Amino acid sequence: MHCEPGVSEAPSGAPQPRGGDLVRRHRLATRLWHWVNAVTLLVLLMSGLMIFNAHPRLYWGEYGANFDQLWLAIGSARSGGHEIGYLRLGHMQWDTSGWLGLWTDPNGGLQRRAFPHWATIPTSYSLAFARIWHLAFAWVLALGLTAYLLWSLLSRHLQRDIHITRAEWSLANLWADLRSHAALRFPTGAEALHYSVFQKIAYAGVLFGLLPMMILTGLAMSPGTDAWAPLLTEVVGGRQSARSLHFLCAWGLVGFFLVHVAMVVLAGPLNELRSITTGWFRLPRERDVREEGA
Repeated sequence: MHCEPGVSEAPSGAPQPRGGDLVRRHRLATRLWHWVNAVTLLVLLMSGLMIFNAHPRLYWGEYGANFDQLWLAIGSARSGGHEIGYLRLGHMQWDTSGWLGLWTDPNGGLQRRAFPHWATIPTSYSLAFARIWHLAFAWVLALGLTAYLLWSLLSRHLQRDIHITRAEWSLANLWADLRSHAALRFPTGAEALHYSVFQKIAYAGVLFGLLPMMILTGLAMSPGTDAWAPLLTEVVGGRQSARSLHFLCAWGLVGFFLVHVAMVVLAGPLNELRSITTGWFRLPRERDVREEGA
């Protein structure tokens, strides 16, 4: 779900692109990785939710079972003479009947599982098939991320487009960028070819935080990892801590995706989709100074 800014550079002396110009924005490698990654993360999320359904409780530490101290649970219970679905976070609990814990399948049957059929792969309960899907696409994620980061280093994409300068870290710049985002003021003209500081922070957080953490915590949950990387599970705080962190990172990626889609819609979905599919992007026209002052 990563979008690379403008890669076209005008020759020396040539006029810089202006609002309304059609320019090349995304390289082929970025476009391929974007769409492969989108499908990969969707399959990983949906198969992961099915795996979670096998034991819909989360713990911290090395061990976790039904009667151990948990920090999150999704299930069903009887309350006030009838059965409800619930989401429990620490000592707080919410009724989630019909969505989580207790829901109706397409045949009208009442199901007592954490996540409903439409959110999981496969749609009917199967821990074995969910693990097959999950592990297969985990390889796609790990190899794709490694290849993309290597390409980004060699092409200097990271240094040129993701690196946050000292000036960008200034409180004045951060505040100005935050105000622009809050007011939904998007860059125009040639400025639209560059990331803002909060875009850089978000993309760097995904590339170097959430995605690597997903891979490492996934490995830490596997007993087989103990044979070749015995310290990994200890570093993340235990196998159950790895499972909890894996779950949190997954929903962190979902949050990033929702914000990403919202920004695409607000900025102009057709233009944005064309740029990440074909590479061509029409620069938004510069705002009239008189209009801004009105």
